[in-house]
Amino acid sequence: MRQIAISVPWDPRQASALLDRARIADEAGVHSIWVNEGFGHDAFSGLTLLAWNTARARLGTAIVNVFSRTPGALAQQFATIDQLSEGRVIVGLGTSAPGAIERFHGVPYRAPLARLRETVELVRAYWRHDRASYAGEVYAVDRPLPLGVDPVQTEPPVYLATLHPRSVQLTAEIADGWLPAWIPLERLPHETWQLRAWAQATGRDPSALTVRAPGTVTVARDAAQAEAIRHARRQALAFFVARNGDFYYRQFGRQGLADEAAAIRRAWGEGGHEAAVAAIPEGMAERFDFVGELPAALERLDAQAEAGADLHHVHVVEEDPRTAARILERLVD
Repeated sequence: MRQIAISVPWDPRQASALLDRARIADEAGVHSIWVNEGFGHDAFSGLTLLAWNTARARLGTAIVNVFSRTPGALAQQFATIDQLSEGRVIVGLGTSAPGAIERFHGVPYRAPLARLRETVELVRAYWRHDRASYAGEVYAVDRPLPLGVDPVQTEPPVYLATLHPRSVQLTAEIADGWLPAWIPLERLPHETWQLRAWAQATGRDPSALTVRAPGTVTVARDAAQAEAIRHARRQALAFFVARNGDFYYRQFGRQGLADEAAAIRRAWGEGGHEAAVAAIPEGMAERFDFVGELPAALERLDAQAEAGADLHHVHVVEEDPRTAARILERLVD
């Protein structure tokens, strides 16, 4: 049985349709439903509705950043969702990137790795109602007040979205799961091996970490829809390479794609977004994501599992609810 995850693009103006989609996924047996948080709607209001309208699937943030809320605020929000969902929350955290943190939240992007570690440690301490004082590089809490929420789970499962080797090593040391990004499928075996080797070096059971596949497997039966989705993925790839700062740009170099990334960035500078999309080599986008019909999608999921992924992010393009449910059930099988 595969562990399948879906994401809900949370927007209260489309709440009814999104919740219908989440209920179908929940009934089909998906492992988890995730909500992102960028510059728009907050993740926790969406998680609140998901907790109330689903029964089995775990509910996570992929991701909220550790700069715009204190560890105490994060502990409050995640513990509240854990109560409401009867113990199904997953704490998904990351450092985001300097552009988002400084140009939207107005917070200096300083000591991201220390802040990530300390946030995880403090969220867990608050969760346990630990009253011990805490002194870190970023946070100092003297005689902390106890969290006034009794979460259902004894310990919150914490998944970290990390890219740089030092932050991936931190993930191996302290997290329950890894949410990687922009890793080609052929590189995933090495990256998951490295994560688990670091975990073992700290005395942890390396198999205790859940790795979510870095790409999305999209099931689309209509050829025109499929091509539109592929083009949108190429547009996203061009943006992350060329315009989302050096934080992501360096990730492509670490994955053996330095020349391709340089050419895409140069094309954007000379001709804009579509020029950068045109500069993406044939087949490069497909190394990260898959779009196609169900039989080929199942093969891709098997390939991801062989590469070391435990959890697989999927998107089903299907308007008929019963057909969508059958597709999800096949993906879970």
